[in-house]
Amino acid sequence: MLEEQDIDSVRRLNAAYEQITRELSKVIVGQQEVVEQLLISLFAGGHCLLVGVPGLAKTLMIRSLAESLSLDFNRIQFTPDLMPSDITGTEVIQEDRATGQREYRFIPGPVFANVILADEINRTPPKTQAALLEAMQEHQVTAGGQRHRLPSPFFVLATQNPIEQEGTYPLPEAQLDRFMFHVQVDYPTAAEELEIVRRTTTDHHSLITATLSGEDIAQLTHVVRKAPVADHVAAYAIELVRMTRKGRDEAPDFIGQYVQWGAGPRASQYLVLGAKSRAVLQGRTFVTTQDVQAVALPVLRHRMRTNFTADAEGITTDDLIRRLIELVPTVAADEQADKAFRSANAG
Repeated sequence: MLEEQDIDSVRRLNAAYEQITRELSKVIVGQQEVVEQLLISLFAGGHCLLVGVPGLAKTLMIRSLAESLSLDFNRIQFTPDLMPSDITGTEVIQEDRATGQREYRFIPGPVFANVILADEINRTPPKTQAALLEAMQEHQVTAGGQRHRLPSPFFVLATQNPIEQEGTYPLPEAQLDRFMFHVQVDYPTAAEELEIVRRTTTDHHSLITATLSGEDIAQLTHVVRKAPVADHVAAYAIELVRMTRKGRDEAPDFIGQYVQWGAGPRASQYLVLGAKSRAVLQGRTFVTTQDVQAVALPVLRHRMRTNFTADAEGITTDDLIRRLIELVPTVAADEQADKAFRSANAG
């Protein structure tokens, strides 16, 4: 069970979540689901990959999110000629004018910020893409045999264009697995597109008010991790993941027909952590199987690889995940947990 100050932090995070979404709505039209998934990933301490065609405000969304959270923000435009040191930083020889002695000095690169926008991450060669791996996993950069800690909190929010294949380098599976969420950014509705045109063809610019500081986010991230998860919810998440693995007893027939390989254990961890974050953002101190379902698509879609049969029939990983969710019913114990936790909090 959460302590009293943790419950107060849950209420505070719920209020901050509502305030952040209001601030983002000043500049972002629609995309509520994308914004929710970004915030779930952020308060779970994870990185996020946004995939969508050009012009869907992916870059604007990430920059606005950093502004609403009062975090240091750096944008890295990935290009074919970008070198690893252009991201992480480099060592230079510096001379002391008083003594004439020379020494190496590390000049931090743009990765030393709280929020990193890795724009069009698939446009740079694998060597440069790999420069982000240590930063994403270990929150540090190694240069000249010395380790340099990155600021806390630290988030990599990357964008990727799914339609331009020439001159691109697909991210390797090991690096894709480091992203907690793979978020699909879709086209706006007709009404939303009309509002976008109205806002962006005038001389008015909305200002975003910062809601939380870096210290606040670090504290609230710990509260998310402390949120309790019932055994049946964790078992539900694990069952979903295990069903994606071809050749296993748990996998249904259509997985063997359409999947080349399924999700690893990190998917189970992120399903539970994402469900925790979603519950806390909504002001709840308990997690349900519906929370797991809500984060299943962004957690699993980049951790499954379809085979040629699926590609030929136009079946995507999203289609397969939705079928798995239909196969695994939510547990009735959710209602009992809901009542129990509400009674405990009321008391």
